Amino acid sequence: MSGLSLASAPLDLSGDCLRERVAELAPWFQNIDLGNGVRTAPDHFLGNYPAFKFDRFKHALPDDLEGRSVLDIGCNAGFYSLEMKKRGAGRVVGIDSDERYLAQARLAADTLGYGDVEYRQLSVYDVGALGERFDWVIFMGVLYHLRHPLLALDLIREHVAGGHMLFQTMQRGSEDVLDAPDNHPFHKPGTFDPPEYFDDPGYPRMHFIEKEYADDWTNWWAPNTACSRAMLRAAGFAVESQPEAEVYLCRVTDVPYSEYGPAAVYPARGAGA
Repeated sequence: MSGLSLASAPLDLSGDCLRERVAELAPWFQNIDLGNGVRTAPDHFLGNYPAFKFDRFKHALPDDLEGRSVLDIGCNAGFYSLEMKKRGAGRVVGIDSDERYLAQARLAADTLGYGDVEYRQLSVYDVGALGERFDWVIFMGVLYHLRHPLLALDLIREHVAGGHMLFQTMQRGSEDVLDAPDNHPFHKPGTFDPPEYFDDPGYPRMHFIEKEYADDWTNWWAPNTACSRAMLRAAGFAVESQPEAEVYLCRVTDVPYSEYGPAAVYPARGAGA
């Protein structure tokens, strides 16, 4: 069979009962259509989010993911997990550190007939505990909330990424991308002045947000476009396309400088660790 997945029988809840369950788990950040005239966040400040955003780049994904395994990191209420199931994905696992989001995701999956999606409370820093690699990793809207973003990308590449990754992050600053040299000189030749690359708007730059951004204290980082691309390359991901300004379709490739040893110091958190 190819094409859309055959969903299991949906959870049998009337509109009123479903609204009560949705209200019990509020607030919702993902506005998911559960049928029976029920949406999880009908008054969302972004409207039909994240569906309207997904519409901008969904063409970059295969229409048929039959049998492919998917890991949705920071799954929230499971929107992307469900979209992968709709494309025929086989094993789909969603992880999040927030148990309320996971409860939302389970309700949405059961209601829409995708109860075979597995949801686990797990941090991105502990993905090694899953003990398996996935054909597709979804890593959307998480990086800028992390205190240690490059470490997260390293761990994803080392432990769970087996083929492709769909990645998104909030970006700020220039969209230019400087073709920086492979080896920077310490000084400009003949001077004691630092090279000028660092002042170029297209040089990879990560903006650190010390306090709140948009009333959210968990927004820590905002890379520019060049930085997003550079970090992905540094972690061992090749960017195949950029279907939307903040969205990157990547594939696993070699980790730069890996012949010299580990790229970072962190504990191995594999199965049984």
